This record gives sequence, C-alpha cells and structure tokens, in this order.
Amino acid sequence: MDDQLSERIRIFRESGQVRPEVVDFVTAELTALTAEGRPVTEATAGMLTSHLMMALNRLLDGEPIADFPTDDQVAAELAGHPDAVDRARAVADRAHRELGAALPDSEINFLGLHLAVLATRPTP
Repeated sequence: MDDQLSERIRIFRESGQVRPEVVDFVTAELTALTAEGRPVTEATAGMLTSHLMMALNRLLDGEPIADFPTDDQVAAELAGHPDAVDRARAVADRAHRELGAALPDSEINFLGLHLAVLATRPTP
C-alpha cells in the first residue's frame, strides 16, 4: 500500500466519515490483497477503498443501498473475471459476518469490477 492510499484511509478514519470498524475492515482487506502481491496503490485501489468504505458505512447506518440489476456490459466484464467475482463475494461474506453489513448483489458486482481492474494491473 502506498503513502497516498494510506493517506486516504487516514482521512476516512480521522474525519469520522465512516465508523472505525469499517476502516479496520477495509484496511484488512487491502492488506490481504497486498500480501497476495496485488498492486494496491492509490491509483489502483483508491476508488475501491472509498466505494467499499462508504457502502459498508451506509449499511451500518441503516441507509438503503439500491440493488439494481446488472446491465449487459457489467455482466460481460464480470464474466471475464471469475476470480474477481469470487473474491468480491468472499469480501461481502466477511463484511456480513464481521460487521453485519449485507451488501446487495449490485454492490458485490461493483466490488468485483474494482477487483478485476486490480487483477489486470502488473505487480510492482
């Protein structure tokens, strides 16, 4: 994880925008990706970080997250990255188990897209 991504996480933590347990959960997921050799940087995972933090926090705050159907373009992209979809579902399962935040399928799909992008980036 590079300094810029660490700074993004620090801002989320210190600003109070998201619950501390959400920051801890997302940080642990990013750390696991880094340990697997994924290029987890601001450029590759900044949007993933913000998206997941905000979605989980909204769920814990009881705010609705619309579950909308996956369009053909998203479905086609995800079909080419089954590992990213599996990883997204595993992250969603952990979020539900550890935080009590049940991500809808549309959020899992977006998480899968973020992870697919990360998987296509060369490792440093």
